[in-house]
Amino acid sequence: MVSHTVKRVAAINDISGFSRCSLTVAMPIISAMGHHCCPYPTAILSNNTEHKDFFFDDYTDKMESYASYWKQLNIKFDCIYTGFLGSEKQIDIVRNFITDFKTESNIILVDPVMADNGKIYSTYTRDMCLKMKELVKDADVITPNITEACILSGEEYEGENISLHKAEIMCKRITELGVKTIVITGIRENNKIINYIYTNNTSDFVKIDSVDVYYSGTGDVFASVLCGALTSENDIHTCVKIASEFVEKTVIYSKEAGIYPNEGVGFEKFLSDLSKYKKI
Repeated sequence: MVSHTVKRVAAINDISGFSRCSLTVAMPIISAMGHHCCPYPTAILSNNTEHKDFFFDDYTDKMESYASYWKQLNIKFDCIYTGFLGSEKQIDIVRNFITDFKTESNIILVDPVMADNGKIYSTYTRDMCLKMKELVKDADVITPNITEACILSGEEYEGENISLHKAEIMCKRITELGVKTIVITGIRENNKIINYIYTNNTSDFVKIDSVDVYYSGTGDVFASVLCGALTSENDIHTCVKIASEFVEKTVIYSKEAGIYPNEGVGFEKFLSDLSKYKKI
């Protein structure tokens, strides 16, 4: 068995060469928080799908072989964190991976990356969205945005400024799938952003300032920081607070610095701030 000297995260996501998202934010963020981040690529993209054109290489046919070597090494993970999946079959592959590597103590964090602002992503299909409900059943924590929460709950999308009561209704329906804790990200309230937490039939939230610029990849930054904080064994409210405040300062900085929105937030400047959350 491979030695286990620090906490270890299996990060299942795509790699986008340009634009700060997916594994290109997960690896530095999780590492900065003191954990060993082990990438498990689902697809290779030249740049994120917010751009008009992009190279996309589906990694489905390679994923099972890739993971088989980890199984031979009997690697133990403290957290399994899933993000963008490139095909229906990948969802089954990831579910099998979770079955193979699930322990009594590790955390399964699913970021159900499917859609945003009322529309599913160009690489996704309705059937893939339905399959995502099966993956959610395996999760301890999920981090849908509002559109994704609507898909998972069967509610109609009505915009980004939903009420907390509506968020609670959606979360109650999603928990019927089997997931324990839901964090709905990006609820808009005037000049604020609310990240809503539902766990153990109770509601909570963290509120941060918003800016009038939409940066791609902020959901990946949020989920990656949340992953690092959960792996350090913080409670869910503390984890959401850490992740929310990190996203807030990176977005504010990125607007001030004039960073191109499709390039994602300039989180690199603040990576050292995450080191205080290390727990080895």
